[in-house]
Amino acid sequence: MSIKIIKKGISDRIIDAGRYGFQHLGIQPSGPMDYLSAQLANTILDNDLNHPVFELHFPASVFEFEETMFICICGANFVPVINDKSVALNTPIKVNPTDQLSFLQPIEGRSCYLGFKGNLDESKKWLNSFSSFQTTLNKGDHFVIHKVTEIDISINPFKQHTIQQVQKNVFNEHEIRFIPGPAWNDLAPASIQLLMQEPFRIDAKSNRMGFLFNGPAIHLSAPKDYLSSAVTMGTLQLLPNGQIIVLMADHQTIGGYANLGQIILVDLPRLAQLNNQCPFKLSIINVQTAHQLYRSIQSWFKH
Repeated sequence: MSIKIIKKGISDRIIDAGRYGFQHLGIQPSGPMDYLSAQLANTILDNDLNHPVFELHFPASVFEFEETMFICICGANFVPVINDKSVALNTPIKVNPTDQLSFLQPIEGRSCYLGFKGNLDESKKWLNSFSSFQTTLNKGDHFVIHKVTEIDISINPFKQHTIQQVQKNVFNEHEIRFIPGPAWNDLAPASIQLLMQEPFRIDAKSNRMGFLFNGPAIHLSAPKDYLSSAVTMGTLQLLPNGQIIVLMADHQTIGGYANLGQIILVDLPRLAQLNNQCPFKLSIINVQTAHQLYRSIQSWFKH
């Protein structure tokens, strides 16, 4: 089986959970922007949670399927159509030879995930991961999919519950929660008040490396230099111009800007799916509560 790219999207790629364990060498994980939607696509198809998927951004790539196979589309709603007929999100879809999948317009969210039943060639891995920082999908690319044993893929009560929980968590207007970082107490009191009370939006210049926040200017009580230290997806940094940036999936591995805190894992998918025009607020949470929330989310994927 194989999947062919017949039209290039803006910044689409193959990803899995990411390339962890190499940050000390300066190699970023480059996993999904919204790990919950990626895991949901794999859950629906009875794949391993770390099975590779296509991460798509609008305008998205156009796909052609060269053999019969099952796919699933989760995350952002870009109005998917197969042969110009609309198809549903969050459900198994059987595609046939020469079927073409395209996307018409962005309705909700920023990152869409196309899962597939079958295995990619292991030779495509680099350092134990299919994820790529630099390589995006191009017209003419072929992905050979090794067929797996046919099984009955259907939406059972367990999957339905998981779909509902993921959708409820990823697409809502709740505050984005974070754990204060080492530079939090260096902020001017007035800036702390602004951070906790004023809404922010995602700047249009944002990408997979980082999301810039549009909102009130934030300042330290006094100028201060920081030693470069480890950063990860969700790290909140204060830029010299008073703007906040949160590091995303293709983040660098160390940074020297003021580290204001860490967006909790539970809320990163929601932040990743926010459109530029959607206002949001930040709120503080403690480490213990963040751990409890993450453990409860992981239970959604355990049958």
